[in-house]
Amino acid sequence: MSVKVYERILDLFEAEGINTIFGIPDPNFVHLFHTAEERGWNVVAPHHEETAGFMAEAVSRMTGKAAVCIGTLGPGIANMAGAIMCAKVENSPVIFLGGQRARITEQRVRRGRIQFVQQSNLVEPSVKYSASIEYADQTDEIIREGLRKALSGTPGPVYIEYPSHVIQEELDVPPALPPERYRLVGQTAGQDKIEEAARLIGAAKQPILLVGHGVHTARAGASVKELADLMACPVIQTSGGTSYIEGLEDRTFAYGFSKSAVEAVVESDLCLAIGTELGEPVHFGKGRHWLKGEANRSWLLIEQDPAAIGVNRPIDVPLVGDLRAVVPQLVEALKGAPRTATPELERWISEDAAQLAELAETAPSGRTPVHPARLIVEATKDFPADGIMVRDGGATTIFGWTYSQAKPHDVMWNQNFGHLGTGLPYAVGAGVADGGKRPMMLITGDSSFQFHISELETAVRLNLPLVCVVAVDYAWGLEVGVYKRTYGHGSLETGVHWSKEVRLDKVAEGFGCYGEYVERDEDIAPAIKRAYASGKPAVIHVAVDPTANSEEMPSYDEFRTWYAEGQQ
Repeated sequence: MSVKVYERILDLFEAEGINTIFGIPDPNFVHLFHTAEERGWNVVAPHHEETAGFMAEAVSRMTGKAAVCIGTLGPGIANMAGAIMCAKVENSPVIFLGGQRARITEQRVRRGRIQFVQQSNLVEPSVKYSASIEYADQTDEIIREGLRKALSGTPGPVYIEYPSHVIQEELDVPPALPPERYRLVGQTAGQDKIEEAARLIGAAKQPILLVGHGVHTARAGASVKELADLMACPVIQTSGGTSYIEGLEDRTFAYGFSKSAVEAVVESDLCLAIGTELGEPVHFGKGRHWLKGEANRSWLLIEQDPAAIGVNRPIDVPLVGDLRAVVPQLVEALKGAPRTATPELERWISEDAAQLAELAETAPSGRTPVHPARLIVEATKDFPADGIMVRDGGATTIFGWTYSQAKPHDVMWNQNFGHLGTGLPYAVGAGVADGGKRPMMLITGDSSFQFHISELETAVRLNLPLVCVVAVDYAWGLEVGVYKRTYGHGSLETGVHWSKEVRLDKVAEGFGCYGEYVERDEDIAPAIKRAYASGKPAVIHVAVDPTANSEEMPSYDEFRTWYAEGQQ
């Protein structure tokens, strides 16, 4: 069949189940965008190319597939650079398409060329693969190689350049191949390793499942639930894997921040790690809470990238493959001999629930401005079970992971890279992937929220059921605390405060959102209820106590241990 290059690119993405694209179209991309919309794609133009990348990353997390965004030549790619780096560190398979001048421009000996820079050299360190479609007949091989690299091993971003001289060229090509015809799909682990893992699990007295971010992004919760039931063990969340698996909410404990999690880790004699790099926030699986019992604890790791096995700690049984295929293998191997739960599991469940209830009871109340711990309790206590939770900010997130009363199945936040300002675009991307069906809540600090506040207009345009609860202390709260701990109270706090004249609820109304201002904790939940009832995206401006926000962050000593290597 005869197609143009931009049509073939869409065909190849459609073969992978991709039907969403983000970006601000320039002359290189108007044909692609126009055709995508004609075909029924979700075509979303945000207000900044960096947010296009974050939105695409959120779609990838929500679908378990690669996602696509584009950047215009020159400044568009420059704007997108932060999102590219973020996708690399967050292990997100995003295809970044970059526009470019015709190659004759690059070869000319000229000065003063308009909107031209050699882009590939700039992004290569931050992607798994970088290429340019120099000739029309390279389209299939380059797009497929990009998808192959993005989805193989440790997932991550790729960059494909799209020079203007190939856009309108014709190709005579057969229908696009399905993924399994050109890349490895559903890689399983060796049967000998599955049998060895099943034997160790059956012999263990106190096994645990350590569940990371990858379980959520692979959309593998249902099969992991089957495995957890057969193992009859607690589920320990990494800080990046804070989405709860449906049916496992009660026995899922946050590593380091739950007393039950710490005790379960200390007492464990086997750890099966799934969808995690065993990074700094879990002390590489060998420091801090893991030290006791290290000599008697077996480690099993499900990992798609063979080069990652044994890097951060020794592994007794590596299960190399796609967790979406390997977990069902383990389930099948354990079906004949399910474990009986140890008495400690019920106690840990009871104690974790009591800890959460105590946090809700003891979070300081009756203050004006609101204590940030109380803000989190009030904002999350009635959050619907099917809702999508998004986090952003420094101090606000630290309060959030301790005091949240909700256990949502989809949580979005930027844990590995720590990139602020991702919250609002993540929420937009998640809403697009979900089709705007489920309620969403973004809980964020004011400084982070202002990074990309213009995307409120995108949320309004798409009519997303999003409520943004913004903790406002008119400062970089986490950094204010750093100044206080470094120099003492009353010292200069340079560069961390901003104008108290800003009203984010009024700004939101200017974008067409619903807005409310709150300064008492008893008004937070009613304001959120009214916000959802408004039928518009909403912003709740909650004035929070700046002293508490900078000085009373919970579990801060535990959080600091993530950065402790080499600083002891």
